[in-house]
This record gives sequence, C-alpha cells and structure tokens, in this order.
Amino acid sequence: MKVNSVLNKTASSLGKYGVYLFLILFTLMCLLPFLYVISYSLTPYADYLKNPTALIPKNITFQAYKDIFKYDLLYSGYKNTIFITVIGTALNIFLLLVSAYPLSKKDLKGRNIILAMVLFTMLFSGGMIPRYYLVRNLHLIDTRWALILPTAISAYNLILMKNFVSAIPDSLEESAMIDGANEIIILFKIITPLCLPAIASFTIMCAVAHWNNFFDAIIFTTKRSVWPLMLVLREIVSEGGAGAAADFASASNDVVTQSFTLQMAMIIASILPIVCIYPFMQKYFVTGLTIGGVKE
Repeated sequence: MKVNSVLNKTASSLGKYGVYLFLILFTLMCLLPFLYVISYSLTPYADYLKNPTALIPKNITFQAYKDIFKYDLLYSGYKNTIFITVIGTALNIFLLLVSAYPLSKKDLKGRNIILAMVLFTMLFSGGMIPRYYLVRNLHLIDTRWALILPTAISAYNLILMKNFVSAIPDSLEESAMIDGANEIIILFKIITPLCLPAIASFTIMCAVAHWNNFFDAIIFTTKRSVWPLMLVLREIVSEGGAGAAADFASASNDVVTQSFTLQMAMIIASILPIVCIYPFMQKYFVTGLTIGGVKE
C-alpha cells in the first residue's frame, strides 16, 4: 500500500511538473516573436543584417523611435484611435445596458420576437456592400464616426449581457419600485452597479477591438487625417507603403538603411499602450468567461 501511495504521489508530481513545463514552453513561444520585434527595433540595421536571429542586440540604438515620433501621421493616428476607442467603448456599454435591461423582462411584449431578430443578425448579415452604402448614405465616409456607429452594439454581447441582468433577483427591483423608483433609476442606480463585473469585462473587450480595428478604416476612409493608428501601422509595415516611406524620408536621413528598424519600432509604439493596460484588466476576462452562463 505504501509503495502504491508513493508511486501515485510521484506520478502526480511528474504530471504537475509536466503541465508547468508545457505552460512555460507555450509562454515562451508566445513571447518570442514579441521579444524579437523589440530587439529589432533597438538594433542597428547593419547589425541586423550580420545576425538576423540575434535576440539580444550587441549595440542598442533608439534612433528608430526618435524617427517615428517625427512622423506626423503617428500623432493623428493616436488621436483618432484614442477618440474611437473611448467614444466607441462608452457607446457600446451604454447601448448594451439600455438594451439588455428591458430584454431581461419576461413580461415584455414582443420580447421573443426581438430576441429572434437579434439572433438572426448573428447568423446572417447584409454583407459589406450594403453596409458601405448605408454608411455612405448617412454621410459618414471619411469620418471617425464611420468606425464607431456601425459597430455600436454587438448581438452576441447583447445576449450575454441580457442573461447576466436576468440573473439579478427581481426582489431588488420590486423593493425599489415600492420606494418610488422608476425604471431609469432602477437601471442606473441598482442594475448598473450590480453589473460592474460584466461591464468591466465588456469594456476591455470592446476597447481592444476598437484599438486593433483597421479593416473598417480601409473601407470607410480615404483621408489619411482620419486614419486610426492600426491603419497607419499597416501602411508602414506593408511593402506597398510608398506614401509612408516618403513621409519617413523627410523625418529621417537614413530611411533606406533603417526602414526595417522603423517598422519594428512603429509596431512597438502602436501596441504598447494596450499591452500595458491589458495585464491589469486580465482578471475581468476571467469573469467574462462566465457572463451569460446562467440560464433563465
């Protein structure tokens, strides 16, 4: 019996250490490309050509970062992306709350029909061309609102938020009504504070989506002054970014030899804000995994 107990403990320990080893290797695989980008952004281009696989640069230079901050489109990209992320996320959360609360009422007339229509939009869509015509007819082309309003509410997030609100006991609302509160007061004074874990989770998910979005900007914008940061990054990193190369030529006297390093530095500059915020908000993603998991 003792031998079996020792063997079981040994097997359990080996299994635990095996899981730890796998997680460490997986983490390194995820971090390695990011570390290479940082290394390339700090490495002189001549050193990179000598040893392209070096993870730790022998000579460190911040010239690439000095050059990209001379690039005017970087500042307009940051301004547009911050505006889109802040306003877009606030609009997402507001519409989720004011839509999910009434849909959580089982006695709402037409509730099932509305939910069926919401579900239908998750399965079928009009496509990109009707969406473009809609945005154009609303005179939103080449505006930052074209990157906010078409994605103002997500059907998937709405259903999850509705299920979360439905899990709140009805007795709280009944007590508030007895005290004379109306539906608006109940929503913003009682329901909203109780939904803070869900709101925090959706806030981070929506903010990351807005920050990383560039496809809508390709379709709905032609003026570079309204480009978000990720579209600026796309032009710089892509091989066809002739316009960006011309702008960098005026910002750097060594753009020919430093173009690759400039691209790596631009990647770091564009993702650094969201990367710094993400670890502090990661716990809300764990909470978000259970949002909407409660049946009515």
